[in-house]
Amino acid sequence: MAKDQAKIDQANSVEHRLRSLYELQTILSEIDRIRTIRGELPEEVRDLEDVIAGLHTRIDKYNHEIEDLRSQSAQEQNKIKVAEEQIATYKTQLDNVRNNREFDLLSKEIEYQTLEIQLSEKRIGQYSREIEAKTAEIASAEENLTDRNIILSDKRQQLEEIISETKKDEEVLRAKAKDLEARIDDPRTLAAFKRIRKNARNGLGVVYIQRNACGGCFNRIPPQKQMEIKMHKKIIVCEYCGRIMIDPDLAGISTEQ
Repeated sequence: MAKDQAKIDQANSVEHRLRSLYELQTILSEIDRIRTIRGELPEEVRDLEDVIAGLHTRIDKYNHEIEDLRSQSAQEQNKIKVAEEQIATYKTQLDNVRNNREFDLLSKEIEYQTLEIQLSEKRIGQYSREIEAKTAEIASAEENLTDRNIILSDKRQQLEEIISETKKDEEVLRAKAKDLEARIDDPRTLAAFKRIRKNARNGLGVVYIQRNACGGCFNRIPPQKQMEIKMHKKIIVCEYCGRIMIDPDLAGISTEQ
C-alpha cells in the first residue's frame, strides 16, 4: 500500500514538474517576445557608442600630433633665427679678414648656415602640410561625430520609449518565472531545461506532441514512447533534438487544436 502511494506521489511530482516547466517555458517565451520588440536597438546603441568613443580618440590623437608638429616647427624657426644671426656675424667678420684662409673659412660657415636655413624651411613646409591634412581629418571626424551623436540620441529615445512600455510587463514576467523556478523541486531538470532552451534556435526547451511527432523538430515519435509521455511518470526528451516532450493535455492544448 505504501509502495503504491509512493508511486502515485512520484507520478504527481513528475506531472507537477512538467506542468511547471511548460508554464515557465510560456513565460520565458513571452519575455523573448518582448526582447524581439526591442529588436536590434540595444546592439545598435552600443555600436554607435563604440564608434563615437573611437572618433573622440581619433580627434584627440590628431590634436596631440598637431601640437607636436607645431612644437617642431617652432624649433626650426628658432634654428633659422640663430643661423641668420650667425650669418650676420660672419659677414661682419668678412670685412676684417687678414688672409684668404680666414675668408674661405667664414665663407664656408655662411654657406653652411644658409643650407641649415633652407633645410629648416623645408621641414617647416612639411610640418605645415601635415598640420593642414590632420586639421582636415579632425574636421571630417567632428562632422561624422555630430551626425553619429544625432543618430545615437534618436536611437536612445526609441529604446527608452520601448523599454518604458515593456519594462513593467517584463518585470512581472520575470517575477513569475523566478517563482516557478523555485517551485520546480529538481535542480538537475531545471538546469537541463535551461541548457536545452539556450541551444534551441527558437528558445523552446519544452514542446508538446503534434500529430504524433515532436513539436520541436517534428520527427515522428514511436507509439510506445507516446504512451509513456501521456502517463507523466517520467521526463522524456526527444532523441533527435533533445527537447523535453509533454502531451498536449498537460499543456492545456486539445487534440483538435
